[in-house]
Amino acid sequence: MHSITEKDVPGSSSKSVIREYAEAIFIAVLLALFIRAFVVQAFKIPSGSMKPTLQIGDHILVNKFVYGIKIPFTDKELLPIGHPARQDIVVFRYPVDPSKDFIKRVIGLPGDTVLIRDKTVFVNGQQLEEPYVAFSDPRILPATANPRDNMNAITVPLNNLFVMGDNRDESYDSRFWNFVDMSQLKGKAFIIYWSWNSDGELSWSPDMSYVRWNRLGRWLH
Repeated sequence: MHSITEKDVPGSSSKSVIREYAEAIFIAVLLALFIRAFVVQAFKIPSGSMKPTLQIGDHILVNKFVYGIKIPFTDKELLPIGHPARQDIVVFRYPVDPSKDFIKRVIGLPGDTVLIRDKTVFVNGQQLEEPYVAFSDPRILPATANPRDNMNAITVPLNNLFVMGDNRDESYDSRFWNFVDMSQLKGKAFIIYWSWNSDGELSWSPDMSYVRWNRLGRWLH
């Protein structure tokens, strides 16, 4: 008995190749969606609120499972893994407008008391060491005018975080709109994989090039 092979059926070889490509593309798309939903997601930095740690035009990767695995498109947690730590850089849904994503640094954890005096942050009565902070305005504003530089002590509620930008004088953060519910966390930023300087030029110099070569692959902490 003669068995049928692909050579015996006209056009079967081309159909097989098309099917293989279609299957490969389908699997690749599913894998990309799975990675984006559960593992890693890319974000672009549009503002200077986290300078100097993050520059405008930095492209970062965010670990989405470090704090727990969630059901995609919901805030329901499937598997709790870990909890944010003080000074983690986190991406979250902006509490005032959840359609927007914000990135800030964790300053206060649930139960912490946060106080700001003349731009200095105190957590639970102890001054917080912050080598990453930058200030652009020498003025110190009174608490009666603005909570930017002076803020009375507040306690972070359960399942919430108090967050601030590293560029303290130019960051709109928990000093103004209070807390981030941990259910709104998208993950922890951990690396800069690309950085584009729109004010640069065609050059290999890290300070003048469109591409900030010296920032590529920089781990965030």
